[in-house]
Amino acid sequence: MEDRVRVVIAEDSVLLREGLTRLLTDRGHDVVAGVGDAEALIKTVAELAAEGAPPDVVVADVRMPPTHTDEGIRAAVRLRRDHPGIGVLVLSQYVEEQYATELLAGSSTGVGYLLKDRVAEVREFLDAVVRVARGGTALDPEVVAQLLGRSRKQDVLAGLTPREREVLGLMAEGRTNSAVAKQLVVSDGAVEKHVGNIFMKLGLSPSDGDHRRVLAVLTYLKS
Repeated sequence: MEDRVRVVIAEDSVLLREGLTRLLTDRGHDVVAGVGDAEALIKTVAELAAEGAPPDVVVADVRMPPTHTDEGIRAAVRLRRDHPGIGVLVLSQYVEEQYATELLAGSSTGVGYLLKDRVAEVREFLDAVVRVARGGTALDPEVVAQLLGRSRKQDVLAGLTPREREVLGLMAEGRTNSAVAKQLVVSDGAVEKHVGNIFMKLGLSPSDGDHRRVLAVLTYLKS
């Protein structure tokens, strides 16, 4: 399978962990480990990396034992720092802006933040796992809406047209130009024009490369 990826799952709920494992393996992916706490996650990824067989992506719950507060997100941030080549996709019961901002700070590649309800949308979830594993981005629409809506850089956002804001929101979810065009029922050329205008208005130069798609969102998070 062309998009086959190696996955480590970190989730303290055995039922959910087994469910995610079954969902991924049924689609041809390799779940190389499943753990129930952040410490085991860090250890497992380090061991796999040392063996020369690191996972392509880690799927982790934001809240894990022992306190069920921020262990999962702290482990995710650490993994992004220590193993930048491994994608990190975190799952949360609801949008936690502080955690999302912390996770998205720094590198804009191989990162995702989805609400657990999104797992029920099987195709979207599987697409997100593969996209993050391949160095892309997957942000839940609710996460995007809250991070953009409550940003203190509304003066920057004010420069965008309603359509550009709509395009930006879809970009931040990790969608390609073609996917955005399909969603909005417009041509690829129209989307490319909107994207170009967004980059220009946010001061993102061509030297930023493809990462501009994520930087367009992160601009609002660095205030």
